[in-house]
Amino acid sequence: MSDLDISKLREWIGKYSDDNDELSVRHARLMAATIGYDATPIERGAPLPPLWHWIYFLSALPESELGRDGHPQRGGFLPPVPLPNRMWAGGRVKFLIDLPLGSEVNKRSTIQSVEHKHGRSGDLVFVTVRHDVLLNGELAISEEHDIVYKGASVGAPPRQDVTALKPDHHEPFLATTTTLFRYSALTFNGHRIHYDQDYCRSVEGYPNLVIHGPLNATLLAGYAQRLAGKQLKSFEYRGVQPALLGNTVTLNAICTADGFSLWAGLPDEQIAMRAEASF
Repeated sequence: MSDLDISKLREWIGKYSDDNDELSVRHARLMAATIGYDATPIERGAPLPPLWHWIYFLSALPESELGRDGHPQRGGFLPPVPLPNRMWAGGRVKFLIDLPLGSEVNKRSTIQSVEHKHGRSGDLVFVTVRHDVLLNGELAISEEHDIVYKGASVGAPPRQDVTALKPDHHEPFLATTTTLFRYSALTFNGHRIHYDQDYCRSVEGYPNLVIHGPLNATLLAGYAQRLAGKQLKSFEYRGVQPALLGNTVTLNAICTADGFSLWAGLPDEQIAMRAEASF
């Protein structure tokens, strides 16, 4: 296969895997401790908070089956994209029924699309994976998850014009090395950009450890649900640029007709992630 033989990579479209898990109350309480979430409602039968399904269905591969970056080697479930860096790009999630903590759930993941694009830093390959989470055979969560493959980060990302954005609500969140360690452990995520500073700087081109994209999305989704006081119906998020350790991430929300427009803000009017939540 040539460096970017998209036709070969698209042979992975339709590939699927099935998994099942118990929505452990103990695991959810560890998540609550990690992000400073009130653990009082975390008990058997309570609804799983939004996007916390990401701390379940964990893939326990031995280290010998991991790539240099700490992710599973390519060419298994995900296509063998020959670009060095991979990140969560964004996604779209629909919440159809509540998932009670303590319940047994099933998930089917399917490669939905493989697309080649060109960006500021060169070639980009986007792989979209569909995840269907079922409770007693009924679809509870329908999710499309976009993964981006790219070259090493070079230079500063383009600035975002946020001067006209005036949030109706905002709340700061400061991640520490402990936060990143705990979230990586909770999700069994071996990606070295979250704990190995030398790897970040010398291999992937980041000046410091990277705050997990799914952690930012989870914080925004949870913030929207707390503001609304009711369960989310849908949540769409898109990573704009990495949030680096040492920077306070500000959760911002503007009221819309059916929910909130949200963004994870960084210093100097930068944005790490944008999102839309509806109820």
